[in-house]
Amino acid sequence: MLIPLILSGGSGTRLWPVSRSNLPKQFLSLAGDGTLFEQTVRRTRQLPEVGPPLVVASEDQRFLAAEQLRATGIERATIMLEPLARNTAPAIALGALQAAASDPHALLLVLPADHLIGDGAQFVDAVTRALPMAEAGWLVTFGIRPDRPETGFGYIRRGEPLPEAGFRVQQFVEKPSAAVAESYLADGGYDWNSGMFLFKAARFLEELGLHAPEMLAAVREAHASAKADLDFVRIDPTLFAQVPGDSIDYAVMERTSRAAVLPVSCGWSDIGSWGALWLAGERDSDGNLREGDTLTVDTHDSLLRSHDRHLIAAVGVRDLVVVTTPDATLVAHRDATQDVKKIVEQLKASGRSEHSLHRVVLRPWGSYDSLESAERFQVKRIVVKPGASLSLQKHHHRAEHWIVVSGTAEVTCDEKVFLLGENQSTYIPLGSVHRLRNPGKVPLELIEVQSGSYLGEDDIVRYDDVYGRA
Repeated sequence: MLIPLILSGGSGTRLWPVSRSNLPKQFLSLAGDGTLFEQTVRRTRQLPEVGPPLVVASEDQRFLAAEQLRATGIERATIMLEPLARNTAPAIALGALQAAASDPHALLLVLPADHLIGDGAQFVDAVTRALPMAEAGWLVTFGIRPDRPETGFGYIRRGEPLPEAGFRVQQFVEKPSAAVAESYLADGGYDWNSGMFLFKAARFLEELGLHAPEMLAAVREAHASAKADLDFVRIDPTLFAQVPGDSIDYAVMERTSRAAVLPVSCGWSDIGSWGALWLAGERDSDGNLREGDTLTVDTHDSLLRSHDRHLIAAVGVRDLVVVTTPDATLVAHRDATQDVKKIVEQLKASGRSEHSLHRVVLRPWGSYDSLESAERFQVKRIVVKPGASLSLQKHHHRAEHWIVVSGTAEVTCDEKVFLLGENQSTYIPLGSVHRLRNPGKVPLELIEVQSGSYLGEDDIVRYDDVYGRA
């Protein structure tokens, strides 16, 4: 059986301020229909004899992955939770062990969740042509035929043709200089390294054992600790912390004698920066990629992306990227967008939250929007999905006032359980054990006013939680 292994643990820092660690680019709608993760899942459903996907996700993003899988109609996916990032080789090894446990002959199609593919039919054709290669024991990587001298990607030099299809890999090449990238394009024998792979799960584990035996042994021990929890498979964090971190390229593909490349042209982009999104998007007659509320005068070859009904007006500019969110605005030259990650590093170093949290924060039960905050108070707009419930909890440092805007709220406050309708309110004293639930069939919206000496999200003591966070 062909099993898609979808790697969804990336952070996408170059697409800040839209992509942040609590909502990274793979779970965002950046181009095409749906999020990049949803598009990746949907593409796999067009493949022959394909099984339910395996997803490797981080602990913080587990509910995003589960919710978006459900949005694609997938009910039987396995979501494995990485307790911490260890790069692609250990993540793929976890997936290979999981797949081989249910089918010793499983074929594993490894797909990053944050790539854009414009031509789905070419992608399906490439995977179909690669299947005999994988069955013959090759570790296949999909090389993207370059259409420009790109310095942001690694390259693969093709070797001799193989009888099944594709070529033996002659050499993996690091990201080149502009002059070297020009020479690769002129040569015609190089492809971009896409980070997509196809091989037998057992063959990959065999090669990993040959070239990185300590990694394989540590991943096996961590995988043996796996426990089911709701929709997820949890890995022991202490054991997984012992796994050496490395990429699949360094750990296996550059060392094995069985690496093969299948060139493909499928409208691929890794959407690795705002510049890459500008290249992949549909631009207007002035070369501008525009989204949201934007106005332009004498503006060319720019990306303008407005959020939350915020008007962007650009006059007399060229080659700019302007991106707004409710709490941050990015202005960059289009050729410098690879350096946006340096802004994220500064935010982290200064202890600010804009690198990790949006103003609107998604939760498995719904979302909250921090409307206003100052010393000793904070105002939030909370939306709870129909039938959903927050945890039973208390706070040591804050009290809360709840005002229902729409829908119906079931409130637990210490020993009392009661309903609130529109325009009704209640007070949750400091230290009270409380819960908020939406018993209705429409979303519950309320305004929460917090007051107290400390208002951080870590001032929560959970006693019971349907999402396993207590």
